[in-house]
Amino acid sequence: MKRLAKVLFIVMSFLLSIESSIFAYEENVDDYICNTKRDLLVLMLTYPECIKDIEKDEEGFIYLIMQNNNKVLYDDKKEKSHEQKFYNSDLQDTLEQIYPLDMITDVMEEGKDPGRIRSYSFLSNVYGGSKEAVQKNIINKNTYYGTMMFNKINGAADNLEKALNKVSELAKQNTKIYNFVSPTSGTFNYRVIKDTGQLSPHAFAIAIDLKSDPADYWKWCNREKGGNRISIYPEEIVKTFEECGFVWGGKWAHFDILHFEYRPEIILKAKCFGNNEVTENKEWYEGCEINQDTEALIQKINSIIDK
Repeated sequence: MKRLAKVLFIVMSFLLSIESSIFAYEENVDDYICNTKRDLLVLMLTYPECIKDIEKDEEGFIYLIMQNNNKVLYDDKKEKSHEQKFYNSDLQDTLEQIYPLDMITDVMEEGKDPGRIRSYSFLSNVYGGSKEAVQKNIINKNTYYGTMMFNKINGAADNLEKALNKVSELAKQNTKIYNFVSPTSGTFNYRVIKDTGQLSPHAFAIAIDLKSDPADYWKWCNREKGGNRISIYPEEIVKTFEECGFVWGGKWAHFDILHFEYRPEIILKAKCFGNNEVTENKEWYEGCEINQDTEALIQKINSIIDK
């Protein structure tokens, strides 16, 4: 009798574990679908002239259809370490970590690099797939801090000009701001990131480095010195650039404090969905401003992803 009871207990425990696993799997699937839809929405909202459509193939892989008719894969569905995502990322990887819009006072914890992961397939199709292609899209913007070479595609150059002009006005009210900005350290430079072989965002002319300091870069100093530099960095500069669609390299564990990079999709996802967890009683798009354009995109995304 005791043996029978023990067997029944083991069987019941096994069945309950299976049920629990299935429930967790269903929850994870729901979360994944929700986040997929959110990612597609922010991408289509922030790159309206670059993304023509989306499609889902018979195997369930999702692609962005670019204006040049090239396809960019959203998620390769491969398990990757944080380092592997840096070297071989898809769009899902780039939007996985939520960028913090609140100002920080120390180096981000290890593994937190929101915005540092880049889909090179996407960037190449938007801003240019070669040095020559990028150069064709570069324009000069005259700012208070000098003439800046920047990519005109998707409003990148216009937003850089807007950010620098606002920062120059803020510097009149807070003179210490100027000392963190000028002289700037460069915009367009077709090069790779040192020791990685990966193209720098400067190669696409979508990044600017402001005034350099020995404590600005994770390879130049230790985390303590980087944290000290972050703690005194003017919040006004960071907020201004973020409002114009730029992420700040100071909010990376691999900190790059002088670096600002045009990534409007990262900023929009943080604004719309940064504090919105997936819940049963909420629509996946809750948190996003709803208008005629967003309604049309929501319907398109639902029709494609849910089929």
